[in-house]
Amino acid sequence: MKEILFIRNNIAKWRTMEGMIDNVKYEMPDQLADAYTELTADLAFAQTHYPRSRITIYLNNLASALHNEIYRNKREKWGRLITFWTQEVPDVMWKERRLLLLSFVIFMISVLVGVVSTLGDESFPRLILGDGYMDMTLENIAKGQPMGVYGQESEANMFLSITLNNIMVSFNVFVSGVLTSFMSGILLFRNGIMIGCFDTFFYQHGLLGESLLATMLHGTLELSAIIVAGAAGLAIGNGWLFPGTYSRIVSFQRGAKRGMKIIVGTIPIFILAGFIESFITRHTELNDIVRLSIILLSLAFVVFYFIYLPYKRNYQRNANRKTKD
Repeated sequence: MKEILFIRNNIAKWRTMEGMIDNVKYEMPDQLADAYTELTADLAFAQTHYPRSRITIYLNNLASALHNEIYRNKREKWGRLITFWTQEVPDVMWKERRLLLLSFVIFMISVLVGVVSTLGDESFPRLILGDGYMDMTLENIAKGQPMGVYGQESEANMFLSITLNNIMVSFNVFVSGVLTSFMSGILLFRNGIMIGCFDTFFYQHGLLGESLLATMLHGTLELSAIIVAGAAGLAIGNGWLFPGTYSRIVSFQRGAKRGMKIIVGTIPIFILAGFIESFITRHTELNDIVRLSIILLSLAFVVFYFIYLPYKRNYQRNANRKTKD
């Protein structure tokens, strides 16, 4: 390959790497490692074919600078634990923001399907939620305790079982991406239909307001985390289906790595949602303003962490690069 063609094909990438060095605190460790791997490969090529060229000197200096920044900013074990949730998860959410939107759209469409199906056929919730659950709920409504299901078990046992179940549900949505992103979409659709059936059933009994105030205490976090898990499943599935310029296995590995970061990032949210469901939701006597405040605070956190923070970090990084250019 002629030197001028080598430069032309890679100059944009090298300039991006210069920006990464200048804004290293905003970069994810995996991104820096991938960039360093690509840069050293280019350097090796240049040293072989253009050993006396200025481009070889340039690449050597760039690789040295990136190497120094990587090890200068290397985090200790506990520091990495903090930056994982404060930097790495928001950054990967920004990269997969379109998949997050797609996951949200799939979920909301499925909720609508559940609503319309239940309004059209009152027996539909039994098909989706099961006869046992429906009979128990009708019995609780007759007793004047429509949300009585949340008080049937001790707080500690309920917290453990619900949290583990929710984490497993999200993990299943993620892992199903191995069978292509369509499987993750199907599991999302299934969960959304259940929510639509559940809320419409209570609407038909004149209890929609109480149902939403009770279930969305924990559901705001829980359902948001499931939607995020859906984005993780779509990421791994798309890596397999749409490899782009990468080999299919490399693209799959990249998608799996991003998806795994997302799914691990949801674990604290499921734990908090499980705590709320086990220790707070059962207290239906709580003032409606208190319950609404918890719901709004949970929603604000979800918007901040999964939408605003990824945008802010990415916007700041791009602004710094443009200033340099």
